[in-house]
Amino acid sequence: MQSANQRLLLIDGMALLFRAFYATAVTGQFMVNTKGMPTNAVQGFMKHLFLAIEDTEPTHVMVCWDMGSKTFRNELFEGYKSNREAPPIELIPQFDFVKEVVDACEIQNIGIAGFEADDCIGTIAKAVHRDINVIIVTGDRDLLQLLDEQIEVRILQKGFGNYKSYTHDLFIEELGVTPKQFIDVKALMGDTSDGYPGVKGIGEKTALKLIQQYEHIDGLLLNLTGLSPSQRKKIEDDMDMLHLSRKLAEINCEVPLVYSLEHAVWSNVPDTFDDYLHDMELRSIRRHMIQSNYFLTMGRA
Repeated sequence: MQSANQRLLLIDGMALLFRAFYATAVTGQFMVNTKGMPTNAVQGFMKHLFLAIEDTEPTHVMVCWDMGSKTFRNELFEGYKSNREAPPIELIPQFDFVKEVVDACEIQNIGIAGFEADDCIGTIAKAVHRDINVIIVTGDRDLLQLLDEQIEVRILQKGFGNYKSYTHDLFIEELGVTPKQFIDVKALMGDTSDGYPGVKGIGEKTALKLIQQYEHIDGLLLNLTGLSPSQRKKIEDDMDMLHLSRKLAEINCEVPLVYSLEHAVWSNVPDTFDDYLHDMELRSIRRHMIQSNYFLTMGRA
């Protein structure tokens, strides 16, 4: 039975890490420590994480990660995300470092080779949302398809601690389709950032209108004669890519993950975390935590 007081915060790790990196990298502020390790992405990510914790007051926290650049989607479509540049050299060592910092904070890192963080988030959210309220924090609108009565998605806006919050009902009110129908919208319009085209010549407005009218891809295909000659030709010419794009757009919510809600319980940072931040020269994180009174219960200042 679901408890109104129980809240699981699921963090889209890679989305927030990249955002944190580029926020300071543009001015060359890589915050290199005495060991030669850039720390700007890690420190920015942890600030995002702690602000999300302060904002949502969760009882449980997990951080989900991409584990390598290749997933099952690359097997379906070779061009998936192939348009993305390699990560900057200053960011690469921070991929492992950030997981070490999260682990030192005694928060679960979740990820599995062959799947994206989105798939891990979707798998956990859909498995537990009847027992615990789920709040997802991300910078990626793809995760809006996961919205449910007990699943909320907060899309990070510019700066720290600013979100656009979506519930299931608000999403329908704003877009005129359900979160599940949003997958079919993406199949039609494609996703330039993920590198799959959808149906060439059909943009977001047309895709939304078609799914609002025909409910789903199958309903649309059964009514091709009712479309304009131009729309019908575009869909018929790109039929294979339409079906493939839908597979690419849908988050896999049945990933074989190992995780534990029991081990995700959150109360505060461990006693050892302040010393860890000092040893790793993560001064920005420590300043934020002092200002936010994280160390008061440990007698630290």
